[in-house]
Amino acid sequence: MRPFCKTLLFCLCSFCAVGQPRVYSVENTHSHNDYEQKVPFFTAYKAGFGSIEADIFLVDNKLIVAHDSAEMLKHRTLESLYLIPLLTATQNHYGFVYGDSSKVLQMLIDIKTDSIKTLDKLVSILKSMPELSNNRSIRWVISGNRPDPSLFSSYPSFIQFDGVLSRDYSPEALPRISMMSNDFEFYSGWKGEGPIPAADLKILQTAVQKSHALHKPVRFWDAPDNKNAWTRLMQLQVDFINTDHIQELAEFLGKE
Repeated sequence: MRPFCKTLLFCLCSFCAVGQPRVYSVENTHSHNDYEQKVPFFTAYKAGFGSIEADIFLVDNKLIVAHDSAEMLKHRTLESLYLIPLLTATQNHYGFVYGDSSKVLQMLIDIKTDSIKTLDKLVSILKSMPELSNNRSIRWVISGNRPDPSLFSSYPSFIQFDGVLSRDYSPEALPRISMMSNDFEFYSGWKGEGPIPAADLKILQTAVQKSHALHKPVRFWDAPDNKNAWTRLMQLQVDFINTDHIQELAEFLGKE
């Protein structure tokens, strides 16, 4: 085999092994702070999103979905906003979260209170709902306040973790990390207009490559959230496009 062909084959195999998206779809979308949508869960779910985020606080032994203390006054629970709708979805689709049984929905749970107590409560609730905790079409990923990585393996297998992209993890912790995320502004001050500055682009490419070398998908939060930014992030091979604009991003990807 010619050297050029060997190199091309190696690149293609490496690309496939990491699982980077060749063609982007709504499965590569993440509904950031989804509970702030006019219709939480259902807007992103009906658009076919691949990832949905909910922030939780442990208050009086209940998991309250909110962004801050003011929103906690609404007393919206994780069960009412997300778990019960998820149960209904699986009942409507013969145990799968979507009608397409090959699709997986990532539920990113961002813990805002004590990592151990809050996660223990979440695990307890999910264990009482085996249709959700033992469901291969739903991936439960913990972000925000997380236990020390040395404790990751002590949690049930249905619990995975959102790794910090700028951090290094032990070989023992890595198998429990489902995705790598970080604040976009940690790498760049680019605001989403025009091309990403060359120096910033190189830094971002290195970060994405680091995660893909570990076979982990990548997400940036606080990234610019417009059509130009979505295009640039896809060119970077960012796996989950973070957005507050569900319908706009879904329509944009439908035209790609």
